[in-house]
Amino acid sequence: MLYQRSSALFAEAKNYIPGGVNSPVRAFNSVGGTPVFIKKAKGAYLWDEDGRKYVDYINSWGPAILGHAHEAVVEAVKKQAEKGFSFGTPTELETEIAKVIVEGVPGIDKIRMVSSGTEACMSAIRLARGFTGKDKIIKFRGCYHGHADSFLISAGSGAATFGMPISPGVTQGTAKDTLLADYNNIEQILSLFEKNHGEIAAVIVEPVAGNMGCVLPENNFLTHLKQICSTNGALLIFDEVMTGFRLAFGGAQEVYNVEADLVCYGKVIGGGLPVGAFAGRSEIMDHLAPIGDVYQAGTLSGNPIAMAAGLTTLEILRDNPTIYLELKNSTSQLAIGLGSILNQKNIPHTINRKGSMMSLFFQVSSVSNFKDASEANHSLFNHFFHHMLKEGIYLPPSGYETWFISKDITEEEISKTLEAMEKLEY
Repeated sequence: MLYQRSSALFAEAKNYIPGGVNSPVRAFNSVGGTPVFIKKAKGAYLWDEDGRKYVDYINSWGPAILGHAHEAVVEAVKKQAEKGFSFGTPTELETEIAKVIVEGVPGIDKIRMVSSGTEACMSAIRLARGFTGKDKIIKFRGCYHGHADSFLISAGSGAATFGMPISPGVTQGTAKDTLLADYNNIEQILSLFEKNHGEIAAVIVEPVAGNMGCVLPENNFLTHLKQICSTNGALLIFDEVMTGFRLAFGGAQEVYNVEADLVCYGKVIGGGLPVGAFAGRSEIMDHLAPIGDVYQAGTLSGNPIAMAAGLTTLEILRDNPTIYLELKNSTSQLAIGLGSILNQKNIPHTINRKGSMMSLFFQVSSVSNFKDASEANHSLFNHFFHHMLKEGIYLPPSGYETWFISKDITEEEISKTLEAMEKLEY
């Protein structure tokens, strides 16, 4: 049995943890089968509890941009751990990483650290409402901003209606303040602002979507969003939890030359440890307590070990800008190689990619929004996933997720991946 130890561990975990996992995608419900329990990671590779080795295309869902257990990051964590894990007081490290981020990202003056991407997005929405004095927000189908109540919303009877809760525990009262639109559809945004005139506080968007697979903004989508928000006195919030410091040091704002009013971060800024943050112009950020009246707090925010790991990671990226070109080239090489093999096998597909993010969709010609992504052949993806897993290639266990390439994925790992792909039987 390939995953004997993982199967036993999963059976035991289900006795103590709901569903046996601490985040639903880990349960392999989308692809079927038993989740693989990972024991260690180094560079481009994972090792499971059964001793099997995998090329890793999840990279902890993005933060391991330098590869797993990068020596400089490990050393920074060790040094800080010897000084103490957490103090509940200000530290110099918090200011150091804040300075690196503010100086490296366009359009932001101040940043507040939190402990997760969910917390960052939730807090940004509260700040936007407090700053504008308005209640409603717009989000896009297929974009995920964490599991705060305001984001667990589906469409009502049409694109311009109030949302409906998609999870028990989310109230109708919360849902009514979340409006939904399709990604890349500016006409729907214009309609929502017209029908909810003077009531919309913010539009929140993944500038490159990563939670319906990798989906790119089209036809100056982000520029139009900024113009509409500015015209209507609403804030544009970029959820750069995935894209921040991964697409470029300045994130999607730099790549697309669009400055959001608020930006949410996570993943890379923690160097693999749990960290989130939200940032913006002083005139907005100064509405936060203790100098403003919008309350937000976190006992472990700015945890010194996480700050040390994140600061080291960001300094390496800042001081070695060629890393981004290397990541882009590796991703391009991988995508072109996969596409070539699929063409030879006559398997219809499309591959979306930007920088070091990419996704493979089966049997669709293009994917520009959640509807397109849902029409892909997910059964074929599940077959593909398990084939690759057996061949030692660890992919996201869902056709709706993004692959993340790390600096340590080189021609050797790409060759292994393409060799595994060659063996795929359709």
